Amino acid sequence: MKKMWLRAFAKVNYALDVLGLREDGYHEVRTVMQSISLSDEVGIEVAGRGFGLRVEPEGTMVGPPGENTAYRAWRLLCRLADDELPIKVTLRKGIPAGAGLGGGSADAAAVLVGLNELFGLGLRAEELREVGARIGADVPFCVSGGTALGEGMGELLTPLPAPSAHRLVVAKPLAGADTGKIYRAYDEGPARSARSVEAVVAALESEKLSALAAAVGNDLAPVTAGLVPEVAELWRGLMDAEALGVSMSGSGTAVYGIFDEEGAAWSTAQSSGAPFVGVYGSVSRGVEEI
Repeated sequence: MKKMWLRAFAKVNYALDVLGLREDGYHEVRTVMQSISLSDEVGIEVAGRGFGLRVEPEGTMVGPPGENTAYRAWRLLCRLADDELPIKVTLRKGIPAGAGLGGGSADAAAVLVGLNELFGLGLRAEELREVGARIGADVPFCVSGGTALGEGMGELLTPLPAPSAHRLVVAKPLAGADTGKIYRAYDEGPARSARSVEAVVAALESEKLSALAAAVGNDLAPVTAGLVPEVAELWRGLMDAEALGVSMSGSGTAVYGIFDEEGAAWSTAQSSGAPFVGVYGSVSRGVEEI
């Protein structure tokens, strides 16, 4: 095989508890993550030498050439394999940046999975997750996907039961969020966690959508909404549309509403007026071959 295309799925956080600042400067968190059907498409082709990257639509920001997550995933696997692993990568972006939906992490996960397959590296999923943790805290989850509890910085994963069938209306304003800035603002505030994780885990185990919708929460949401008022506006819109539950993903700025009826979800999305909005379902994996 010389070329393959992969679908790299976004994620939402059903719960995000910020437990405190660690000695290494990162934050200790507990979070429940869920892969959703929003995705990027990642093409990987064996090349003559080095690393090449094309992004579609043209001009979409994915980070500097030597720092974006796709390049970092390639570089780390080259070192692990002690080989150049020459490739050309095409990113067809569907996941908005600065949203808290894990777009960069999903792309890195797809590159790790694709390189492992194309070059026959024989790495297990656990080994790919270990490499992914060196790129970002969400990358290990994006390698495997599904529904999981994340601890540490979010990279220590425990599988959880999949949620009952539902639809998510995901909406994002034009403004994105700088994760570091959001966490610093959180540290400067009262910094008391609402501790949503335990209730979300119990709701998943109960298989009751109403319990899950009532339990979702994100400690960073008030901070992000204070810095980006459009987040609060989209949140109120979803509440007014009678979503069963509303929360924010990651450090934002994407918010989501939980609906049990697809028709109501689509009606809400169509009337939202958000710059980015869509209706998505949960999926059981982080990366799949197209």
